[in-house]
Amino acid sequence: MTKDRKIYGIDISKSVFDIYNQDTGHFQLQNDEKGFKTLLKSLSKDALVVMEATGYYHYRLAQFLYKKGVLVSVVNPLSVKRFIQMKLAKVKTDKSDAKSICEYGIFNEVPLYNALTDVQ
Repeated sequence: MTKDRKIYGIDISKSVFDIYNQDTGHFQLQNDEKGFKTLLKSLSKDALVVMEATGYYHYRLAQFLYKKGVLVSVVNPLSVKRFIQMKLAKVKTDKSDAKSICEYGIFNEVPLYNALTDVQ
């Protein structure tokens, strides 16, 4: 599933989210509707966005992208943490986490996000 897709790793926090893709590199956007729309414009048509489950912070972005028809995967943060530890990475920043999440999506079969309805 991921071999023919452009994988975008996202590390999301309260005010910003960091995005990494192998072709475009790293960039950062505000964690608001304007940032979501900017991200949507920058995604390729064959994009798969991978992010960690971070409670409320990931939910808004995942729902937005899903409703716009973008493939999204929300993965367990512990799985990503163990993946990073296996690489023996010593640097831990939002930028490096976005890159690691992207790599996690490239090397692992990730589940697709199934959005909740507005009522749920």
